[in-house]
Amino acid sequence: MFCNETMTERQRFINVMEYKPVDRVPNHEVGVWAQTKERWIREGMNEYDIQWDWFTGDEYFEMDAREFFNVNFDMLPLYERTTLEMTERYEIYRDHLGIVHKALIEGTAGGMRACMDEYISFPVETADDFQILKKRYIAGQSARYPANWKKIMAPGWKNRNHVLVLARNCGTKGFYWRCREWMGTVNLSYAFYDAPELIHDMMEFIADFTIETSKPALKAGDFDYVFINEDMSMKTGPLVSPKHYKEYIFPQMRRLVDFYKQNGVRYVLVDTDGNCEALIPLLMEAGVDGIWPLERVADMDPIRIRKEYGRDLRLSGGVNKMELAKGRGAIDKHLAELVPLVEQGGYIPTVDHTVSPDISWYDFCYYMKRKQDLLCGRF
Repeated sequence: MFCNETMTERQRFINVMEYKPVDRVPNHEVGVWAQTKERWIREGMNEYDIQWDWFTGDEYFEMDAREFFNVNFDMLPLYERTTLEMTERYEIYRDHLGIVHKALIEGTAGGMRACMDEYISFPVETADDFQILKKRYIAGQSARYPANWKKIMAPGWKNRNHVLVLARNCGTKGFYWRCREWMGTVNLSYAFYDAPELIHDMMEFIADFTIETSKPALKAGDFDYVFINEDMSMKTGPLVSPKHYKEYIFPQMRRLVDFYKQNGVRYVLVDTDGNCEALIPLLMEAGVDGIWPLERVADMDPIRIRKEYGRDLRLSGGVNKMELAKGRGAIDKHLAELVPLVEQGGYIPTVDHTVSPDISWYDFCYYMKRKQDLLCGRF
C-alpha cells in the first residue's frame, strides 16, 4: 500500500481511491463545533494559529489541500431572515430558505445552536407552492459562480497538483436533502404516499437544475469529485425506504451521476449522516463511488461495510468522535482497529462528523498526531 515516492496531493488522493500505492493517505477533516472552539481557547489554543476551513485544509495539522469551486446551487434570491418572536429563552424566525424555526437561545456560540431547532413550517405545502418556489432556482445566472472565475480560477486547473471539488460542502444538495428543506421530514414522508406526482416533479426538477447549473464549470475543467449531500438517514436507518428511494429518487440520481461522469467528474460521493446501509446497494447501482461520514454511533462500521460491499464502495470518515473524548489509550486502540482498512486503500479516515465539545484540545492534538502515523503506515 505504501511507497517511497513523494506524491502531489491530487495523485495521492486518486491513488487511494484506486487502491494504488501512496506515500501516505490524505489527511482530511471536516471541522469543529463553535462550542468546541470556545473550549479549546479556554484550554490554551491560539485560535489565530489555525485556519478553520478544514475542508480546504489546515496547515497547522498538515491537512491536504482541496479546492472547492463555489457554485451556488441555492435559491436566488434567498428569503429575508425575519424574527417573528423573541423571548429570553427562544427565538422564532423565518430563515433564508423560508423555513420557520423555534430555536433555543441558551448555549448558542458563534451562531451555532447547542441543540436542534424545532421546525414549525416549510415553504412547500402544495404543488402550487412548488411552482412558485421554482422561480428562485434559475440555472445559469452569473451570480451562481465566483466573479471572473474563468480568468482567475479556471486557468490554474489544467496543471494542478491539488484536488478539485465541485461546490462547497453542503453546496451540491441532493434529492432527499432538497425535498426535506422544501417540505420538512414529516410532510415529505406523507407526500411519498399522498402526493406522488409532486414528488416526481420535485425530483426531476432537482436533477435538471443541478445539471444545468453544473455545466459551465464542467466545460472549464475536469473535477476530481463532487459531494452530493443527502443526510437521508437517522441513527437506526434511512428516512426514506429503499422502495421509495428506488421509485422516486433512483432514476434521477442515476441520471445525475451519469451526467457528472460523462463530463469529466472522476468520482461521485454521497454525504449522509446516520445509518444509510439499506440504501447502499441502490447508491452503488446508481454509480456512486463512495460515502461519508460513517457515523459510528449509527453502527456505520467501515470495516464491516468494506467486507459487505467490497472495493467498489470507497469510504471516508468512520473515526468515532466519542472515542476521542476518552483519552490517549482509547484513541490508540480505536485507530489501531483501522490499520487493515487503511492498508487496503479506498479509505480516508476522518472524524465521523464535526468535532464535539466533549473532546479536549489536548486529546484532539494527540489524535491528529497519531492519525498521521496511521496515514503514513507507521502506526
